[in-house]
Amino acid sequence: MENFEFFNPTRIVFGRGTENKIGEILKKDGVKKVLFVYGKESIKKIGLYERVLKALKDNDIEFIEHSGVKPNPVLSHTKQGIEKAKAEKVNAILAVGGGSVIDEGKTIAVGAKSEKDVWRFFKRQDEIKSALPVYTILTLAATGSEMNENAVITNEETQEKLSISSKYIFPKVSILNPELTFSVSAQYQAYAAVDAIAHTVEYYFSGSYCPMIQNRFIEGLIKTVMDTTESILKEPDNYNARAEFMWAATLALNGLAKLGIRGGSFPNHMIAHALGALYDLPHGACLSIIIPAWMKWYKDKNPAQFKRFAKEIFNKETADDGISELKAWFKKIGAPVSLKAAGVKDFEISKIVDNAYNIAHVWQIGYTKETLTEIIKNAND
Repeated sequence: MENFEFFNPTRIVFGRGTENKIGEILKKDGVKKVLFVYGKESIKKIGLYERVLKALKDNDIEFIEHSGVKPNPVLSHTKQGIEKAKAEKVNAILAVGGGSVIDEGKTIAVGAKSEKDVWRFFKRQDEIKSALPVYTILTLAATGSEMNENAVITNEETQEKLSISSKYIFPKVSILNPELTFSVSAQYQAYAAVDAIAHTVEYYFSGSYCPMIQNRFIEGLIKTVMDTTESILKEPDNYNARAEFMWAATLALNGLAKLGIRGGSFPNHMIAHALGALYDLPHGACLSIIIPAWMKWYKDKNPAQFKRFAKEIFNKETADDGISELKAWFKKIGAPVSLKAAGVKDFEISKIVDNAYNIAHVWQIGYTKETLTEIIKNAND
C-alpha cells in the first residue's frame, strides 16, 4: 500500500427521526443563528421543513432562510447566500437537502468568511483559510458531500462547473435519516446510484496499483449500491434498502475508497462536469453517459483491473464484457448511456471537449483535446 493520511472530522447521526435532534445539536455547539439553506418545495412536501423549524425554535436558534438551490447549484444564487450570511451575521450554515444544497451551503460558508470573490477558490487562484461551520440534513444520498471536504458549483456566466476542496468545509455534523429519501423519484434514484458508483471506480481504475483491501472495499460498495437500488426501484419505502444505499453512498466519497492507491484521478467527473455546465443535465446522467465511454478508451491501460471488475461485479471474463454489463445496468435502471439519449448533438462535441479541457487544466489532469475527443466520441454509441 502507498503511504496515506486519513482525516474526517464529520460526526454522523444516522437513523429514523434523527432530524429532530438538529436544534439540540446546534445549541450544544453554541450556535445562535444559522443560514437555513434548502431547495424549493421538496422538504416542505415531506414535512421536513416544519420539523426543522420546530427543532430550531424549541432550542432558541435564530434562522435566516436561503431557498431555491438548483439541482446544479449556480454561482449567482450562491453569492446571494453569501451576502445574506454576512449581512445577518450568522455563525453557522444549516443545509437541508441533497448534495447540491450541501455544496452551495459549503460554498456560502467559505464566502461568508472571506472578502475575496468566492469563484477564485474554484479557479485555484486563492487558498481557503476559514469557513463557517456547516451542519447538514441529507434528503438525497448520492454525492457524499455530507461527509467530505468537497463542493461543486456552476458559474452560469462562463459555463464552468468546478470544485473546491478544503478541510474547513467538512460538515461538523450530518444527519442521515433514510426515511427522508422515500420520496426520491425512480429517475433520481438511478442518477444517485450512478454517482455513488462513479465515486468508487475513479481511483479503482485510474490508479496504477490498488491494494487488495481497497479492491474488496470498493467492489463491496458497488454491489451494495446495485442491489439496494434494484430493491428501492421495486419498493420505494424499503427502509433497509434505503439505509444501506445511503450509507454506501456516503462511504463512496468520504475519503476511504482511495486510501493506499497509487496515483489516480477523477477523469469521469472532469468530463461529466463539462456536460453538466453546458447542458444543465443531472450529474448522474452525465456520468452514466461518460463512464462506459471512458472505460472503453482506458481499459487497455489497466487490463488486469478491468478484468477483475468484470469478474467480481458481473461474473464475466473480459474487460469488454464488464463495460457492456455496466452500461446495460445503467440503461436498465433508467439512466442515459449516450449523448444522443440526453439530446446532445454530434456537432457539439468540440464544445464539450473545450470545456472539459479547461477543467483538466484547473484540476491538473493531463488529458489532451485529442484524448477528450476520442472519449466523448465513444459516448455517441
